[in-house]
Amino acid sequence: MLTPSLLVLFGSQTGTAHDVAERIGREARRRRLQCRVRALDSYNVVNLINEPLVIFVCATTGQGDPPDNMKNFWKFIFRKNLPPTSLCQMDYAVLGLGDSSYAKFNFVAKKLHRRLLQLGGNALLPIGLGDDQHDLGPDAVIGPWLLDLWRKVLGLYPVPSDLSVIPADTPLPSRFILNFCDGVPGISCEEQHAENQRPEELPSDHKPFLAPMVSNQRVTAKSHFQDVRLIEFDITGSGISFTAGDIVMIQPQNSASDTKQFCHLLNLDPDQHFVLQPREPDVICPTQLPQPCTIHHLVSHYLDITRVPHRSFFEILACLSQHQMEREKLFEFSSAQGQEELYNYCNRPRRTILEVLGDFPHSAASIPPDYLLDLIPPIRPRAYSIASSLLAHPFRVQIIVAVVQYQTRLRKPRQGLCTSWLASLDPSREPVRVPLWVRNSGLTFPSEPNTPVIMVGPGTGVAPFRAAIQQRVAQGQKGNYLFFGCRQKDKDFYCEAEWQELIQRGFLTLITAFSRDQEEKIYVQHRLQEHGALVWELLNQHGAYFYLAG
Repeated sequence: MLTPSLLVLFGSQTGTAHDVAERIGREARRRRLQCRVRALDSYNVVNLINEPLVIFVCATTGQGDPPDNMKNFWKFIFRKNLPPTSLCQMDYAVLGLGDSSYAKFNFVAKKLHRRLLQLGGNALLPIGLGDDQHDLGPDAVIGPWLLDLWRKVLGLYPVPSDLSVIPADTPLPSRFILNFCDGVPGISCEEQHAENQRPEELPSDHKPFLAPMVSNQRVTAKSHFQDVRLIEFDITGSGISFTAGDIVMIQPQNSASDTKQFCHLLNLDPDQHFVLQPREPDVICPTQLPQPCTIHHLVSHYLDITRVPHRSFFEILACLSQHQMEREKLFEFSSAQGQEELYNYCNRPRRTILEVLGDFPHSAASIPPDYLLDLIPPIRPRAYSIASSLLAHPFRVQIIVAVVQYQTRLRKPRQGLCTSWLASLDPSREPVRVPLWVRNSGLTFPSEPNTPVIMVGPGTGVAPFRAAIQQRVAQGQKGNYLFFGCRQKDKDFYCEAEWQELIQRGFLTLITAFSRDQEEKIYVQHRLQEHGALVWELLNQHGAYFYLAG
């Protein structure tokens, strides 16, 4: 009997579904099954009719929306002209990852499962519905569901009699080989990136635009606990265009100190060059990495060493560890029985991959470089609402960013990777370039000149409304009503001078709520109640649009 090629397709927004898909791929290879793992939008969906066995792993985002990396697939699979026997040759299973506190819990997975049945697909087992709200997270469902899956799959395609299942404590081959080279290229990794950017190619996640940072201004008082920045980038020559409501994606980097510590723990030479080579022909090298690349660039620009590790991190590290005590503990963390202890060790205090490696120093020092990309996921881009209009600021993108920092039971404060990195950059000292691209968010504003707009934007939620107000003012549109909330008028009232000027010009009605400026806390919802008659009049008699962003 021929061993089928198992295809695992995932739709992931934050990386969890991707991690689970890779886990399924590893478990398939341990059972001697050929396996490919692909993001749904990177797979040519017309080939689905030829696939004998497909596992779909799908997250649900927003209010029942598909993740960004499966939106094209989503449109295709719901075409009305697809024949009902399209997938009659395909066995499949669907695993959903969601949060039951949302009304549309696992909506994408449920809808996909029904659609695959409509197209003739044969479901191997009932849909799995992972839930973030469970005490053990989605793993409470994933583990048992996978056991059922492998029983079904191995019933159809048994392990060949001359082979056995590869034990869980035996490392699988790495996906990539790092071929180290002595020759040093004449240009840096950053210069390679700039050279590879074709003028006719719009910036994207594969080819971000290296935008010069023009200014990085703190807009909260020095004495205020929250550091909020108004940051401006120059996008001249990028071909980037956007409208109010769009978002800018920014690809952050690890700090110099974290990069240095990681290289020290793993005994890596940051200046060493390598060429990345896939071990299997169907594995694709990450487009974000130049060839050749330095260890320093790989660690600082690509490996997400400050994220909280998934269970799979402990599973792979345990296989690679050569220190008995650390190895036993790592296997315990990666087991079904160890998930509560892992949650308390990792998730609750938000312990990072870098800190875990510091807690398991012997295991960290024995990690072969070839396994770095299996062990540590890539840094994910961060999305920020654009806070400016091209009509008011040509060739510029502005964002309003709150620097994330909070305390857990760990001594060192937790920091947001992207916001802390952005806050550390100072274009007045040296030139700074930040990788970015723009994406449509689906948030649109009325084009009719006489339609009023009511915007409720507490804190940094005001960002997209600042863009909308600038755009509408540039077009001569009045009827802009902004409800803005913050803690104190003299501490975190962003853009106050700008709002006051627009009020004087008759373009803005501003209603504020400063929650800590009086004994009784006042929020934007209280101001909405107070001005309920005005809001109703605008909605009922003037057809106003109502927006809320937090």
